[in-house]
Order: sequence, then structure tokens, then C-alpha cells
Amino acid sequence: MSLAHTAAEYMLSDALLPDRKGPRLKGLRLELPLDRMVKFVAVGFPLLLVSLAFAQEFSSGSPISCFCPSNFSIQQAAYVDSSCWDSLVHHEQDESGQSKTKSLWPHKALPYSLLALAVAMYLPVLLWQYAAVPALSSDLLFIISELDKSYNRAIRLVQHMLKIRQESSDTDVFWDELEKARKERYFEFPLLERYLACKQRSHSLVATYLLRNALLLLFTSATYLYLGHFHLDVFFQEEFSCSIKTGLLHDETHIPDLITCRLTSLSVFQIVSLASVAIYTLLVPVILYNLTRLCRWDKRLLSIYEMLPAFDLLSRKMLGCPINDLNVILLFLRANISELVSFSWLSVLCALKDTATQKHNIDTVVDFMTLLAGLEPSKPKHLTHGMCDENP
Repeated sequence: MSLAHTAAEYMLSDALLPDRKGPRLKGLRLELPLDRMVKFVAVGFPLLLVSLAFAQEFSSGSPISCFCPSNFSIQQAAYVDSSCWDSLVHHEQDESGQSKTKSLWPHKALPYSLLALAVAMYLPVLLWQYAAVPALSSDLLFIISELDKSYNRAIRLVQHMLKIRQESSDTDVFWDELEKARKERYFEFPLLERYLACKQRSHSLVATYLLRNALLLLFTSATYLYLGHFHLDVFFQEEFSCSIKTGLLHDETHIPDLITCRLTSLSVFQIVSLASVAIYTLLVPVILYNLTRLCRWDKRLLSIYEMLPAFDLLSRKMLGCPINDLNVILLFLRANISELVSFSWLSVLCALKDTATQKHNIDTVVDFMTLLAGLEPSKPKHLTHGMCDENP
């Protein structure tokens, strides 16, 4: 065995990917980075505001402070504060002198509305987890495994070609068989390509993804409506007139008809309202950007894997409308690029291929590894000229 053949075997052995042992599902990212960020902000921010509201209540005591008559005892003043907070109704007179009331319940419902908002924003996440993640995880595991296996099969094929070349006494017969195999497409493993082509006709994943983001936009719009309709009406009202002459106290003459109270928690109410509008306004462009990514293909990822035999979705122009499950899978393949061990090798080969295309006919990783293994220089001249004539 010559030294050159030994070096070629070592090079091909090093190019083989090691077998992955252990469960691979734990390493998969089943949420896109921007979707994860939207989830943490949309769900976590209301919970943070809830903690802020409760912290303010525990630190400052009662959320209102009523100005009771001087003859009221401490117990009576505490009763007035409690009664006015329970009712939270502002009594006033209109221009015609008639009495009217205005409810200030958004102040009391603030923590519970934030909790409801957090639960509503988590519903799209649950939808994705139960409707899409099981199918997506199985698709990703199969595709990642097949991509790495296809790369390894190509390397082993070149190893086998090198072994046959060493044992062959007639080099012309070897190259004739090799060219025939290339023309008959013996080196291709079409299972993965056909599987990905089938995913173009499937729309379950993309429908779930669209529904998830549509629900986020819907709940964000509902938040705007709630804040604009209910919070804006009481946003600047710090004081209100409260009536405690109800029930047994209705006929008590020493109790004034109205008692003025001040909302000590108004600043927290205003901060929560403004912060909610600001944060969810910033999330809307991110959600819209996530949706627009479904309108275009990640052709860079596909072009790199065009180096694999029978993976020519781009060159055959098999890609149609990008709104299908295949595009969603490609987005998650890009997010799980660290799990694709073959990606780094193929990226290097693609970069080297671009510098060698002027001298050699290189279409797949088999062609490139054949060149690196030293088989290409031993090709008969009539075959080399024939390949150059086919690819001027």
C-alpha cells in the first residue's frame, strides 16, 4: 500500500462523523429563539407587574386613604377605608344637579387582570407544545439523523471506491464503472429528499405556528382595548367621593353623605398601564417578523446540503410556495444547527468547492472527496476531457 493511499484513508476516516449515542431529543430546540423571547416577555412581564402591585400593597398598607371627620375613632376610620375600597364607587353630580356614580373597579382588579393576561399569553405556548411539538420533534430527529447519515454514506462510498481502485488491475474498467454509476445515479439516496418534498404538501405545522402568532396578536389587541376602555377612564383620577351611608348607617345624621378618599396606589396603576402598553407594542413587530419568515425559504441552508447526493431541491426547482411544513422545519433546523454535525463539514467543502470549480467538475461531496483522496489525478485523460466538454 502506497503512502498516498494510506494518507487518503486516514483523511477519509477523519471526515467520518462519530455515531451519536444517548437521547438526542434533550438537545433539540423546539422553539425558535425569537418565539422563546416573546414567550418569556409576554408571560413573565405581567407576573412581574403582579409582584410589583402586591409589593406596593404590603409596603404601604391600604391602597386608599379617606379623609374622615375629626370625631371618628381609629376603628371608624379603618371601617371607612375598608368600606370605600370594597365599593370603590365615585359619587358626583352632573351639570343638571343629578347624582351619578362612576365605578373605579379597574384599580381593584389590577392584579387579577394581570394574572389573566399572563394566562392568556401562555395559551398559544400550550397550543404549540401539545399540537406541534410531538410531530416536530420526530421530524427533526429523523431529518438530522438522515442528513448526517447521508454525509457518512458519501464518505464511506469514497472509501470503498479507493479500496476498489487499489485492488483493480485495470484502471480503465474502474473509471468506466464509476462514470456509469454516476450517470445512472447509483450514488443517490432519495429517501430524505422525497420525505422533504412530501413535507411541502403538508400544512399542519405551519397552521399551528400561524395560529400561535395570530392568538398572540389577538390577545395583544384585546389588552390594548382593555387598557384603553377601562384604564384610561380612571387613569388620572386620584381622589373620589365615597358614600358609606348604606344599610344600618343610612339614617345616621352624624355621618356625612360623602367622604373624600385618595388612591395611594395610583402611581403603581399608572406605571403598570404605561409599561404594559410599551412592552406589548414592542412585541408586535417581533411577532410580525416571525410571520414574515414563513414567506421566504432559507436557501443558504439548502444550498450547503446540495453537496449531498440526491439533495437537489434547489437545482431541480422543487421549492414552491414557502408557506408549508417544510419551511417551518428548515427554520428549526437552522435553530438546531449545533445538532447538525455534518453542517460544519459541508460548509467547509462548499467554500473549497467554490475555489475549485474552474478546474474540476464537482457537484457533490462524493466528487470532492474523490478529488481530495487522490483518485481524480489518476483518471484517464479521455474521461477528464469528456467531463470538461460537458461542463465548459
